[in-house]
Amino acid sequence: MKKIKFERNDKFDKQFKKLIRKYRTLEEDLAIAKKFAIEAFHIQGINNEAVFLIPNFDKKIIQIYKLKKFSCKALKGKGNRSGIRIIYAFYPEKFVVEFLKIYFKEKDDSDMDYEFVKKYFENYFEG
Repeated sequence: MKKIKFERNDKFDKQFKKLIRKYRTLEEDLAIAKKFAIEAFHIQGINNEAVFLIPNFDKKIIQIYKLKKFSCKALKGKGNRSGIRIIYAFYPEKFVVEFLKIYFKEKDDSDMDYEFVKKYFENYFEG
């Protein structure tokens, strides 16, 4: 069976460290999300409506996704509606996931500013 290699960029690490001070279970929660959302989606083809492709950031060698259903045990009673979101790049040919950003959603993040994603995407194709 294929295995995904997970990486984190500096921006993600900085945001993660800030959030983990408040939500101590975040490292464990992320491990669960990797297995039951990201790997289930990309390896087993299971769409549990947790992972969404971000429009306009879909090329054969790199795709940008948003993980919406993220359970955080430190947020009791919220389940997978914790409000925590993760943006990541998936490299289908290499089976690599690079975590780009972790954040709490605002009331309506459907119009979220994807400028950082656009720059990441453009830098990949320029580099």
